Amino acid sequence: MPKPRFLAALLLLLISSTPFPAACASSSVCNLEKFIAYGIFAINLDHLFNDLVEFGSVKPGENYYHMIFDDVLGFPAYGRCSCSGSLTAHDCRSCLEWAVDLVTIWCKLAIGGQVELGDCGLRYEQYKFV
Repeated sequence: MPKPRFLAALLLLLISSTPFPAACASSSVCNLEKFIAYGIFAINLDHLFNDLVEFGSVKPGENYYHMIFDDVLGFPAYGRCSCSGSLTAHDCRSCLEWAVDLVTIWCKLAIGGQVELGDCGLRYEQYKFV
C-alpha cells in the first residue's frame, strides 16, 4: 500500500498540473436528492452541460442562463454559469469544462449542484432557481 506522504505528493502534483490552479480553492454544494442514471433528466442534464460550456464561454464576465426541457416527458434541467471577465473565451471554456467535470464527480446523480472555481462557476437544478 502506498505511503500517505506519497499519496499527498501525488495529489499535489495532480492539482498543480490542472489548467486552473484556482480549482484548488473550489467549493461545491449538492442537492441530496438523486436521479436515475440513464433517465430523461440525465439526458437533459448532459445537453444542459454542453450548452453551458459552449454558449456560456462566449462572453466571459456575463452570467449565462439556460434550460433544457423534453416536451413530451418533462424532467427539465436548469443551469447558470459565468466566468471572470479577465478570462479569454478559450480560457472560460476550459474553466467551465473543468467545472462540469468536477460537479459531475462531486454531485454524482444529484438533481442539483453548484461548483465555484477561482475564475468560473456553474449551477444546475431540476427546478427554476433564477
